Amino acid sequence: MTNPLSRPLVLGELTIPNRIAMAPMTRGQSPDGVPTEQLAAYYARRAAGGTGLVITEASYVGHPSSGEHDQVSRFYGDAALAGWSRVVDAVHDAGGVIFPQLQHVGMTRKPGPVPHPGAPAIGPSGVPVSADGSAGEPGRTMTQADINAVVQAFAEAAATAERLGFDGVELHGAHGYLIDQFLWAGTNHRTDAYGGDLRARTRFAAEVVAEIRRAVSPGFPVVVRLSQWKMNDYGARIAGTPEEFGVILDALTDAGADAFHASTRRFWEPAFDGSDLNLAGWAKKLSGKPAITVGSIGLDTEFTAGEPATPASISGVLDRLEAGEFDMIAVGRPLLADPAWAAKVVAGRENEVTPFTPAALGVLH
Repeated sequence: MTNPLSRPLVLGELTIPNRIAMAPMTRGQSPDGVPTEQLAAYYARRAAGGTGLVITEASYVGHPSSGEHDQVSRFYGDAALAGWSRVVDAVHDAGGVIFPQLQHVGMTRKPGPVPHPGAPAIGPSGVPVSADGSAGEPGRTMTQADINAVVQAFAEAAATAERLGFDGVELHGAHGYLIDQFLWAGTNHRTDAYGGDLRARTRFAAEVVAEIRRAVSPGFPVVVRLSQWKMNDYGARIAGTPEEFGVILDALTDAGADAFHASTRRFWEPAFDGSDLNLAGWAKKLSGKPAITVGSIGLDTEFTAGEPATPASISGVLDRLEAGEFDMIAVGRPLLADPAWAAKVVAGRENEVTPFTPAALGVLH
């Protein structure tokens, strides 16, 4: 039988050659926000190794408060964009397809060097990213002018991505960053049109998608990454039921999203009571759009330290892909250790995969 991972996938007017994506992983190796030649080669190796879609690390959009880390890539400024142009060329030369992940961190900013000193942390309500306000420093509640400026920054970044030759874009709407802060009641206490019920809390995300849709070509794919959990709260929920999740998906679909990337820590865990579907499965069922699943694929344990692992069987995720629960898998840490992970797995050579160890997190292998 044909390995389901080897089948092409159509998003918008783009055909992705197989069903394996490289999950976005922040590497923190872009000095002053500029992607290096080493970063370009790093992504190109994954494309050459059979990864169908490379999704880059999150990159800050052109707003003063979009992010604080001076080693995380930016998606604005001549030097950074020249760096990204080299990345695109390298991945295309290797036969790959590549999307940037666009990000504004909102209230997750931490003290330290910042690209725009003096720019405040901003968010829907200026509260830290925890339900009780216990983590992080308070910031400033976004005004309508702030909202308009950030929406425009996302749209300009997406238009720039298309101009540079990227094949589509992904919006980081997960893990407690700005878009997710609007979606989550724990950080969105607004009483205007952007707060209150779930449809209102989705308005900001929908405006970002709609403005991007207007800024890029009709067939240029726009993917939205969503999650329930936050970086400091694995029990958080933006939706308690499939019906609530459907409210978010409907608004984003109406705005022009082409697909959803549902981030979970473990792909096999059900998203809601009463069904075995994971979050990507529900995203596909409720929206009718293609869905990407992610979460410990190719790993047999969680890795924070210690010994290397034997590469885990991926038969479970393949069975669910074959059954149509979702349309694509995103692979993170295994691709850090082995750039040819995709080609080996598609060919049935899982025993040749180089196991992940935490040492892979610190290098651009």
